[in-house]
Amino acid sequence: MTTARIIDFLNTRRPEGPCLVVDLDIVRDNFKAFRHALPDSAIYYAVKANPAPEILRLLAGLGSNFDCASVAEIEMALDAGATPSRISYGNTIKKERDIARAHGLGITLFAVDSHEEVEKVARAAPGARVFCRVLTDGEGAEWPLSRKFGCVPQMAVDVLVYAHQLGLVSYGVSFHVGSQMTKLDAWDAALADAKRVFVQLAKQGIELKMVNMGGGFPTKYLRDVPSAEAYGQAIFGALKKHFGNNIPETIIEPGRGMVGNAGVIKAEVVLVSKKSDNDSHRWVFLDIGKFGGLAETMDEAIRYPIRTARDTDAMEPCVLAGPTCDSADVLYEKNMYPLPISLTIGDEVLIEGTGAYTTTYSAVAFNGFEPLKAYVI
Repeated sequence: MTTARIIDFLNTRRPEGPCLVVDLDIVRDNFKAFRHALPDSAIYYAVKANPAPEILRLLAGLGSNFDCASVAEIEMALDAGATPSRISYGNTIKKERDIARAHGLGITLFAVDSHEEVEKVARAAPGARVFCRVLTDGEGAEWPLSRKFGCVPQMAVDVLVYAHQLGLVSYGVSFHVGSQMTKLDAWDAALADAKRVFVQLAKQGIELKMVNMGGGFPTKYLRDVPSAEAYGQAIFGALKKHFGNNIPETIIEPGRGMVGNAGVIKAEVVLVSKKSDNDSHRWVFLDIGKFGGLAETMDEAIRYPIRTARDTDAMEPCVLAGPTCDSADVLYEKNMYPLPISLTIGDEVLIEGTGAYTTTYSAVAFNGFEPLKAYVI
């Protein structure tokens, strides 16, 4: 969303080169929308989406908790004002020495999805609380999370029993339905799996306390998406369906949904050309591409809204590409992007919905290009 504040910043500051501008007012509004939609769920912001200190400080002040994927992110959340009790080490793939460092910083909540990871936590963070991540199919997600994280529900039962045997607190179950999830009912099947794990653990005398319902909440790109309130109603309905009046403690981990629509990237057209005299389409090259922060255009998964000053002119589909000497640095080719025919070298474009997963995906000096600059206003 290109807000008046962002336009004023760009017009006043005229920053050189491609840059991201994030409007904190939008982040604040998004946090309030999540809190209203699921008032009984604790919000754990996924720091990996955008770890800008200004964003973390704002969210910490609003009462957010934080889902962290590394010790560095844990330290960022602590520096922003979060206490250790408001931080989860949510990565299921951790070095044992990093678990020990996190535990030394006061972190007591860790994600696991295997017996081997449980053993590391038991050695490095004795007595800690653990939750086991369960696999989901990710159907309906525009950025699926595949099979890298989680285990099947029956293994989750075994993992949590093993954690209990090793002196850890088997605290709950987690899942992630897939990033940019557009199906309101996606949480239903995952919550059914979570309930089955709860029941199996109860039969063995272990009472789980928490369901971490992950992220997946979308931001608006070219297509409309349901509101946070609509997701909240669907998720609460699924919780009631599967847990009845014994709804456990719940966590949500919005990342993209918290900051995606708060950011806009300003970029510039470097070249407009064709590959032959009778080529039916143009190639438009920008000064930013996959290696400059737009990695989520891989397989053309995320399709960003692009605005120009010439949008009232006639449009024509084109191939959109980045500036690096790498043939993979093409953003949209299979499904070409409509841009003004009059678009020319030196024109600025605004790429909306880029507040999440852009600065953190930006390469460090690939081809000598600087990492994506970012401004938080």
